[in-house]
Amino acid sequence: MRTLVIVDVQNDFLPGGSLPVPGSDAIIPVINGLMRRFDLVVAAQDWHPQSHRSFASNHPGRKPFEETEFHGLAQTLWPDHCVQGSHGAQFSSALDPGPIEAIFRKGTDPQIDSYSAFFDNGHRKATGLAAYLRGRGAKDLYLCGLAGDICVYFTALDAIEEGFDVHFIVDAATPLDPAAHATRLQALRDRGAIVLESRGL
Repeated sequence: MRTLVIVDVQNDFLPGGSLPVPGSDAIIPVINGLMRRFDLVVAAQDWHPQSHRSFASNHPGRKPFEETEFHGLAQTLWPDHCVQGSHGAQFSSALDPGPIEAIFRKGTDPQIDSYSAFFDNGHRKATGLAAYLRGRGAKDLYLCGLAGDICVYFTALDAIEEGFDVHFIVDAATPLDPAAHATRLQALRDRGAIVLESRGL
């Protein structure tokens, strides 16, 4: 079963949001055009409490994009984003919700960040995505969303570790840092992932 996994296409990661990925709105028509080509479509949603420790605002004297450490894990301090129930946490109104069969929320624990749609960054708790996909008989995963070099990338890594066949759709996954993105795409290839464009589907 071919499954499309849409990661964090939320208002705060789009132009005008609190943590915008440059050019990110361009992927939405691509994703909308892809959805009905798949047997199953699921989505991940960043869903942070206002007290989340990854927010720079919760660390007096610290600024967004500074680096720190939580529980032995490297952590970037981010601007407040995707706060539970906020407009910024909502999926883009331009994203077609019809084909999406299930939504998996991540980043809900205020003590640890969660880039991947499968686990928190310490792999302490699962979101339930892997179990759901196995229950549906999914094997081939096609990943897209925001940001390509962060949450989509870490979702891809975990998908590989969970035994899924991973395909990364580059023109449907805009990076926050293009230089880092190129390096991480090669790392995915080295681990057996297929990197492709949507026109190849």
